Amino acid sequence: MFETKVINQFKIKLVFLSAIKIKLNSKLFNVLTMKTVLSFLNDLKKNNTKEWFNENRKRYEESKEKMLFFTELLIQEVSKFDDEVSMLNPKDCLFRIFRDVRFSKDKTPYKTNMGSFITRGGRKSHRAGYYIHVEPGSSFVGGGVWCPMPDPLKAIRSEIYDNAEGFKEVINDKGFKKYYTGIMGEQLKTAPKGFPKDFEDIELLRHKSYAFGYNFDDKTVKSDDFVGNVVDAFKELYKVNRYLNVAMDKWM
Repeated sequence: MFETKVINQFKIKLVFLSAIKIKLNSKLFNVLTMKTVLSFLNDLKKNNTKEWFNENRKRYEESKEKMLFFTELLIQEVSKFDDEVSMLNPKDCLFRIFRDVRFSKDKTPYKTNMGSFITRGGRKSHRAGYYIHVEPGSSFVGGGVWCPMPDPLKAIRSEIYDNAEGFKEVINDKGFKKYYTGIMGEQLKTAPKGFPKDFEDIELLRHKSYAFGYNFDDKTVKSDDFVGNVVDAFKELYKVNRYLNVAMDKWM
């Protein structure tokens, strides 16, 4: 009889915990919706002045907190398949909204997007990672390395020269190509310095970046499925990020 009572109490507890989980998940998705962020950024684009920004600072702070929360959730999800990011602080990943206008003809003071770069070391790291970019009409996810400094770039090219088949296997994978159809960015017109022009896969060495991107429309960004969609796209980036990071660890 005592055993039956304990079992019944345990069942009641499980039902209670399940109800809490459902409630928390519902709340989680409500918090994660990007409608507020897109609305703020859209209005900022039309009113990119310090006066307007200061008057709407509360909206900015709300959007920033939402992006930090979103980034924290992504870190938790990505760490399930890439343990390099497990100890990251989302504040180290989120880019500042303030523009550096010192050498720019465009003097508008604020970016009209919010983005986070998830990788070991955060947004200032030279390592390959996972990027989320939220901007009205131009949201996307990305990965790899964008415009790396000379040493990381040479390291990546050296690994591709040494193991081109391994790189081609990753970027030609069916699951990867579902999201990422090519390497982004500019290319050299000829072979990079230090590499032979007659290398069979010389076109792979001419890239100045080894980055990949996939676009999301606003409807998807504002949907409750956005988190899952981003995580699915990030999963396909893991192998290429690993290839690039191993290359930098090996050749630098």
